[in-house]
Amino acid sequence: MAQTSFTYDALPMRVLFGSGVVASLPGEVARLGARRALVLCSPEQRPTGETIADALGERSAGVLAEARMHVPIEIAQRARARAADLGADCCVAVGGGSAIGLGKAIALEHGLPVIAVPTTYAGSEMTTVWGLTEDGRKRTGKDPRVLPASVLYDPDLTLGLPIAMSVTSGFNAVAHAVEALYAPDRSPVVSLMAEEGVRSMAGALPAVFADGGDLGARTKALYASWLCGASLGATTMSLHHKLCHALGGTLDLPHAATHTVVLPHALAYNQPAAPEAAGALARALDTDDPARRLWELAGSLDAPRSLRGLGMSESDIEPIREQVVNAPYANPAPVTRDGVTRLLRAAWSGEPPPSRSA
Repeated sequence: MAQTSFTYDALPMRVLFGSGVVASLPGEVARLGARRALVLCSPEQRPTGETIADALGERSAGVLAEARMHVPIEIAQRARARAADLGADCCVAVGGGSAIGLGKAIALEHGLPVIAVPTTYAGSEMTTVWGLTEDGRKRTGKDPRVLPASVLYDPDLTLGLPIAMSVTSGFNAVAHAVEALYAPDRSPVVSLMAEEGVRSMAGALPAVFADGGDLGARTKALYASWLCGASLGATTMSLHHKLCHALGGTLDLPHAATHTVVLPHALAYNQPAAPEAAGALARALDTDDPARRLWELAGSLDAPRSLRGLGMSESDIEPIREQVVNAPYANPAPVTRDGVTRLLRAAWSGEPPPSRSA
C-alpha cells in the first residue's frame, strides 16, 4: 500500500444487485415511505418506463419520458414542474446517465429521493455529481441531496442495450475508474475498486460485443460499472472529465462516445505524472502501455476513435481548449494550452495516443 495517510468518506448507498432484482422496486419505494413515484426515462426507454410504472401500481405518479444527454436546463425545469404538479414524493430514474441526471436535477430543486434503475454502464447513480447544460455550457457540482437512495442493478434490463452503446457506455465507466486512480483525494479502498472495475469491464466488453445476449458477460459489465461509478463518486474529476464536459455541453457530442474517444489521449497525457495509477492500469489491462491498450481495445470493438467522426469541427479545437485551460479540474500533469491542443488534435483526427515510452 503506497498511501499511508488518506480520508475515505463512504456514501450512504443501498444497492440491490442481481438478475430479477427490479421486482423489488415497489418495496424500495415503500421503504422510503413514498406514495407517488414519478418514473423518469428517455423517449427511447418509454416502454421500459411504462413497464416500471405498471409494476409500481398505485404508487406510480406516471412516466416522464423526456430525459436527454447533458440535462438541458429547460428539460430539467419542465421535469421539476411536472413532479410538483403530480405531487410526486419520489423519482424512479430508469436508464443511463440522462435519466439519472434528470432525477438528480429534480432532487437538487425539490429534495425528492431518487431510486436509480441503471440500464447502461454510465455510473452516475453512484455519485453526488450533478450536471446541467445552459447556453452551451455544462455546469457540474456535488450535492449529497442528489445521491440516489437505492440502486437496483438488474443485468436482465441491460440485455436490450445495443452493442455499440454497450461498448461506449463501458468505456465511459472505465474513464471514471482511470481518473479515480490518480485523483488527489484517492485512497487505497478506491484504488482497489477502480483497478478491479477496469479489469472486469475490459474482460466483459469483448464478450458482450460477441454476444449481446450473454447474461454472464452483461452481469460482469454491470458489476464493473458499479465499481467504476463508486470510484468516481468517492474522488475528484480531472482533465478527462473536464474535456468531456466541455465537448458535450458546448458541441452536444454524444456522451459515452466522447468519453470513449478522449480517454486514451487523456490517459496518455497523465501517465508520466501518475506512475502508481499507470501501474494499476497496466495490471488491470495486462499491458505496458494502458493508454495505447485502451485505444486498441476500442478499435477491436468497432468503437469510435475520433472526435471528427462524432461531428466535431477542427475549428472547435481552440474554443474547447480555452474552456478547459481557463477552468481546469485537478490533474496530475500540468494543464497547458500546448498540451491540451495536442491532445484535442490527436483525439479529433483519430490518431493513436503517444506511446508510454515516447
